[in-house]
Amino acid sequence: MLKLLRTTSENPDFRILVSKLDHYLAIRNGESNEFYAQFNKIDLIQHVVVAYRDEIAVGCGAIKKFDESTMEVKRMFVLPEVRGKGVAGAVLQELENWAKDLGMGKCVLETGDDMTDAIGLYQKFGYTPTPKYGQYQGVEGSVCFEKVLVKSP
Repeated sequence: MLKLLRTTSENPDFRILVSKLDHYLAIRNGESNEFYAQFNKIDLIQHVVVAYRDEIAVGCGAIKKFDESTMEVKRMFVLPEVRGKGVAGAVLQELENWAKDLGMGKCVLETGDDMTDAIGLYQKFGYTPTPKYGQYQGVEGSVCFEKVLVKSP
């Protein structure tokens, strides 16, 4: 059974998962990794979700304020051995629910254009392509998405 924990970036399991994510991204991004890494610091993130299966941390994600009505989805990661089992979707939905709880109306995110699994996940959950925003404007290989959040009745 999957358990989702709302926490902060101080959570040690989140830090371990992000370390694995950073290692993966350093290999994947190669020389461009330094550019992306500067935007992925985890200090003081107040909205983190860690997914546990059988008390083991298997996935994570975070949101941080982008503007007055928008949260940016960051640090999405699932251990390779549990991918394809709904963990990322559960984390993403919990992040969206949290954003709604905070009164936000939209989520945005950035990923690599070759991250087909991530792109598929985001599209499955209703994210649509949007022009590159902020630091990603003009960055080759970067794609941005957004989703308008609908409050539950």
